[in-house]
Amino acid sequence: MDERASQLAFAQQVLEAQPFSVHLGARVTAFGDGAAVLELDVRDELRQQNGFVHGGVLSYAADNALTFAAGAAVGPAVLTAGFTIDYLRPAQGEVLRARAQVVRPGRTRVVCRCDLLMVDSAGEETLCAVAQGTIAVAGGPTKAG
Repeated sequence: MDERASQLAFAQQVLEAQPFSVHLGARVTAFGDGAAVLELDVRDELRQQNGFVHGGVLSYAADNALTFAAGAAVGPAVLTAGFTIDYLRPAQGEVLRARAQVVRPGRTRVVCRCDLLMVDSAGEETLCAVAQGTIAVAGGPTKAG
């Protein structure tokens, strides 16, 4: 197994250790070099009353994709410190794809951004939301006193 395939397998293993991610059926489809892609198939129970993918599902995908991108840059000991999300249009399609990348890696914080795209049956992507987050490097340097 080459390095990239090994990294992707590790990322998927980490995702599968999250019961909520397993419940949603999420998968990591790309991981490495400060970037990550998380996908999940849209099911009826992930929609809100108007038939669009629920904003909470989009937020989940952004949160995890941002954190996985940071982990791809600085290692697996990372936690979300916070993120913002802007919904651009109703999320309609068959697959939700969250594509995240590191903007700036730091010793204690990593800034990342994420595009949330809906993929239709023809494979066409439509941007439905964008997110930016700050990811804390766990166990990083602490200030005494």
